[in-house]
Amino acid sequence: MYTKARYINPLTDFGFKRIFGTESNKDLLIDFLNAVLDIEGGIKDLRYDNTERQGRAEIDRRAIFDLYCITGKGEHIIVEMQNVRQDYFKDRALYYASFPIQAQGEKNKFWDFELTPVYSVNILNFKFGNSLDDEKQYFYDVRLTDKISHRIFYNKLAFIFMELPNFVKKEHELDDNIDRWMYVLKHLTELQDLPDALRNRVFEKLCRVAEIAKMKPEERKSYDQSLKEYRDMYLMENALEKKEALLKEKDVKIQEKDAEIQEKDVKIQEKNIEIQVKNTEIQTKNTEIQEINAELKQAQEANETMIRILLEAGVSVEKIAASTGLGIADINRVRKKL
Repeated sequence: MYTKARYINPLTDFGFKRIFGTESNKDLLIDFLNAVLDIEGGIKDLRYDNTERQGRAEIDRRAIFDLYCITGKGEHIIVEMQNVRQDYFKDRALYYASFPIQAQGEKNKFWDFELTPVYSVNILNFKFGNSLDDEKQYFYDVRLTDKISHRIFYNKLAFIFMELPNFVKKEHELDDNIDRWMYVLKHLTELQDLPDALRNRVFEKLCRVAEIAKMKPEERKSYDQSLKEYRDMYLMENALEKKEALLKEKDVKIQEKDAEIQEKDVKIQEKNIEIQVKNTEIQTKNTEIQEINAELKQAQEANETMIRILLEAGVSVEKIAASTGLGIADINRVRKKL
């Protein structure tokens, strides 16, 4: 039975920015960032900044972030919600992180290249696919690490990836605040009431902010449009995934058919080799027969020569047969040729 949603979908553009992108709900964003980022001393305060960033040269592409904020200590944080698969999303995350890094460059000659940290937090409503092997892992904290010692080489640049499809925990299995936030992001629109595992000041406020019935008419209109766009995008993504699955299935069938053909070709080649071997054996036998026939012919010619000489010498047929062991009929046949 269909139950009407009580809370907004936080994966929509409207829902995401209503929960995390307003000054009045800044405490929700701070709690979320403190959960996912391992920042010494935590985040006490932050300010929202312009989400649009231009490259240093005019020809550089722009980057438009979902959320961009700076902490009280000057740390730069990009927060991205991505619902649709992107083949090079890790490249995109790195590219976006380069903008707040470049922006810190000072033009005066005394700048010593000291940078404040840049953190990229990415909430993904899709699977990385083949790029990451562990399908059970749902949270990634990526830092610049020395490959030999496995120690963090540079701690001022971090990439957080939260892979929602891989998060399958139930409410009684939530271990920490990362789990709680991932559960809310994935299941908020399905809830009719706040589970006991989420009953604290932060999530109680989040539910008040996200309650659809408390929206103003213009807010509800904006949300409905955002929800429609999200559903349309979701349907398109599903259609694309189904199409890709069908193409992969066809590719598998084609590969299987090719394998069958190759197997048959191998068998045909093996049969041809067997035939060639048989033909070679027959040719060898024929050669042997021809050699035997040649020897028999030579022996017959030698016998005929000997019979002719004896007959010409006046030896009788009977004596020739007795002395040579040849048949009288063979001797008479030679005699007739004389």
